[in-house]
Amino acid sequence: MSSSPVLEVVCAHSPDSDDAFMFYGLATKKVRSRSISFRHVLEDIESLNRKATDGLYELTAISYHAYPYVADKYVLMASGSSVGDGYGPMVVSSRRLAPEELKGKRVAIPGTLTTAFLTFKLFQPDFEAVIVPFDKILDAVRDHEVDAGLIIHEGQLTFGHGGLHQVIDLGKWFKSQYGLPLPLGANALRRNLPHEVQAECSRLMRESIQYALDHREEALNYAMQFARDLDPALADQFVGMYVNHHTVDGGEIVPRAAQKLLDLGYEAGLISHKVAIEVVR
Repeated sequence: MSSSPVLEVVCAHSPDSDDAFMFYGLATKKVRSRSISFRHVLEDIESLNRKATDGLYELTAISYHAYPYVADKYVLMASGSSVGDGYGPMVVSSRRLAPEELKGKRVAIPGTLTTAFLTFKLFQPDFEAVIVPFDKILDAVRDHEVDAGLIIHEGQLTFGHGGLHQVIDLGKWFKSQYGLPLPLGANALRRNLPHEVQAECSRLMRESIQYALDHREEALNYAMQFARDLDPALADQFVGMYVNHHTVDGGEIVPRAAQKLLDLGYEAGLISHKVAIEVVR
């Protein structure tokens, strides 16, 4: 008797150490499925946000800010969220600035669909956004091409090496304002996938993250190849910030925090329509 064919699912995510860590089990086939195989595609998060509006990939990382614009095509996964609990994207500058001094300034941003951009607009609606690739923002600030930079990924740990100064930590601000963690990135599954495929993808994602946490040293060694200019100690710190218990399963708190963030964006006129967070397990 012939076995059923294995379905290939394209799995798109960022080429970052935290994403590499959480996908370690799947990428190295430590976690397997009899019915599904994954093909990994690596792209920056803003590119993934844009492509998700066309429903390009079956499983894709997205920013929570992008969800209202892709919710017709995707449902969120309970596993795989990057969440800053009292920390998150930062605004940095080459000279010391008070947070209120960011008003009217030219600020480099990593893309208009990033959660970092939405959160910063909630904090300070009045600034001139200059879109710069996320890995070039620190250079733009150091070269005085902009007054400040909105940094995501590893730049949150390395900005001080170049003599830059933190103006505000938006994850800390969000927690102080609303008592909630700041959900930054999520994994999403295409709605038109059969239910059994969605369920198997969800199982595999959860087990891949748990495998990496249970085999931290080997998973970190794998993730180091994606850790731009980070030494092992900083890479370990960065992964620990964004791959945690919220990532294994967002539970009730992450969807609630994401709903609050998107509702605030809608009420502020930054998101065009209301959307209800929908999660598949």
